[in-house]
Amino acid sequence: MNNQNTSLTVAKFGGTSVANFEAINRCVDIIEADPKVRLVVVSAAAGVTNRLVELSAGQTDLARRQALLHDIAAIEYAMLDRLENRSQVAAELDALLALMASLSGRIAAGDGEPALADQLLSLGERCSTLLLTELLNQRGIAAVNFDACQVMRTDDHFGRASPQLAQLESLCEQHLLPQLATQVVVTQGFIGADQQGRVTTLGRGGSDYSAALLAQSLRARVLAIWTDVDGIYSCDPRVVADAHPIAELSFNEAAEMATFGSKILHPATILPAVRGGCQVFVGSTYAPQKGGTWIRSECGSQPVFRALSLRRRQTLLTAHSLNMLHAQGFLAELFAVLARHRISVDLITTSEVSVALTLDQTGSDSSGRALVSQALLDELAPLCRVEVEQDLALVAVIGNHIAKTSGIGIRVLEAMQDSNVRMFCQGASAHNLCFLVDGDEAESIVQRLHRQLLTE
Repeated sequence: MNNQNTSLTVAKFGGTSVANFEAINRCVDIIEADPKVRLVVVSAAAGVTNRLVELSAGQTDLARRQALLHDIAAIEYAMLDRLENRSQVAAELDALLALMASLSGRIAAGDGEPALADQLLSLGERCSTLLLTELLNQRGIAAVNFDACQVMRTDDHFGRASPQLAQLESLCEQHLLPQLATQVVVTQGFIGADQQGRVTTLGRGGSDYSAALLAQSLRARVLAIWTDVDGIYSCDPRVVADAHPIAELSFNEAAEMATFGSKILHPATILPAVRGGCQVFVGSTYAPQKGGTWIRSECGSQPVFRALSLRRRQTLLTAHSLNMLHAQGFLAELFAVLARHRISVDLITTSEVSVALTLDQTGSDSSGRALVSQALLDELAPLCRVEVEQDLALVAVIGNHIAKTSGIGIRVLEAMQDSNVRMFCQGASAHNLCFLVDGDEAESIVQRLHRQLLTE
């Protein structure tokens, strides 16, 4: 599959887009309106994954466990009950819900096999694809429910598995591509399988990533991300009331926004789209007529200031060691420890005897376990003296030519002259300027910056 498939659009629908019967009907309307949509990637219905996460953590209180299972069943049955001729689908849904109860019971009883948690977490997506596929068929659109585990091959790092790209592309060509010519294929986001066939998950928010990987492997022309907002905004509208929608973004800008806190796209989504030469569209299933945001390799406008992103729950880790002074290898040792704990670093500054870096505590695996653990800090202790500050916030100013435009730092710092900035980073990227502030001040800082930099 070396040539781009210009007739193929991959559509991904998030949890709010499949939350109830009215919502999945809107999904079918969108699929029906665009004959190029041949592959549909679906999340679990809103509210289901959070409950499955609690169950997968080993909820031992029987009453609580039963309540969680009841809530999930109520969400799924509310959609099932609106379908016609639902007897066969009802049996399949009952089997999935029974498996949820069985797996959650085994985990609560102390079965600590990591694969069980991922198998349990995968069932939310399986329920969604079952119901959406049936509704498509009942609306006269030929559709098939396809198991993503057939093609999404990953390693065995349960909870945050890494896809094996070469195998994914080969398996897509073998198992998935032939089915797209005659029908709409509905499959699960977020999940895959390791070499032994055990179910794995890609981490929270992994459905976007799944869709982008599949779009890349199939050489799709467009990846359409359908959610509950009509595109990407200049800032989170819940933080900045006068934030405005952005009609077009470059891949570089979108990647910075996703990495530094925008919740519309999973941070890993952009890279597969770039590799596959695939345009990305972000729109709302609730108001598709409003259009949305197009993300392309190049776009017409390249303003210095495009958007602001805010990411909370940041940890600042400062490592002090006299071994750094005129020495080699300290940073290599430090980052080797971080790598063993699968921790990535966002920002870093150094002095002669210390290094300060930010660790993102909003990241977690599918089971909700924090990526920054006490075990990490314990392993760092013999290497250096460690100081940890928590409840900070990372603010990113995103745009173009930032590193080469005079006066950028002054304009940003003037907006924060009454605030305490814990770290300030500029120069590593032409598309962002980042700084770390106290979490309590973050919203007011972002509001001031938006007013001074982005309000027309």
